[in-house]
Amino acid sequence: MGAPLFPLQRGDPAPEFVLPAASQEGMVALADLRGSPFLIGLFRGLHCPFCRRQVMQLAAQDPALRAAGVKTVAVINTPVERARQYHRFRPTPLLILSDPECRTHEAFGVPRAAFQSPDSTEPPQWPMRASIAEFEAARINPTGELPEPTQPMAANAALNAKDGFELEPVDNEIMASYGTQLVGHFLVDRAGRIAWRHIEALDSPNNLCSLPNAAEIAAAVDALGA
Repeated sequence: MGAPLFPLQRGDPAPEFVLPAASQEGMVALADLRGSPFLIGLFRGLHCPFCRRQVMQLAAQDPALRAAGVKTVAVINTPVERARQYHRFRPTPLLILSDPECRTHEAFGVPRAAFQSPDSTEPPQWPMRASIAEFEAARINPTGELPEPTQPMAANAALNAKDGFELEPVDNEIMASYGTQLVGHFLVDRAGRIAWRHIEALDSPNNLCSLPNAAEIAAAVDALGA
């Protein structure tokens, strides 16, 4: 079965997956999570400072989510050994899974922006037929940490420098192959069906790295119990 063309929607069954865990030993499958609600975040690799911040936010929110009966899973687009190395120094209560080929992102239908060739005559349609010019013109500052809205790649570089995060060769390899992968969050109910979703920047590259905040996630969880 091929990947869905569009992100899964409310009521769709969560797709099967089996991934290596970075925060513990062994493999984790969808079957291991069934029977109770869970929130799954599908992130870019460690090279993305916004994704690292979102994982920290989810970790801070984890006690409240657990109290509501919701597990939290973060899938990162980084090879498992590199992910384990990072999380040994920055431990988290979250279940961290490694997906260096973005197969789970694809299974949930989270898009990866594809740039048109310069000689294309088709009208651009973000993110499936992205215009390089539109991406270069985008300006973001979703966390308010930058002096002003900044081109997305420059924003990444600025925050990595602020964090003192040095990309290793494997991070650069992942960024080169999957750097345009969008981020998705899905709340899955006890029956294994999508109850809520948030997909990054479906409408415009100016909304890149605008990820759901704690209040949005809490509201989705509250609605799950309604």
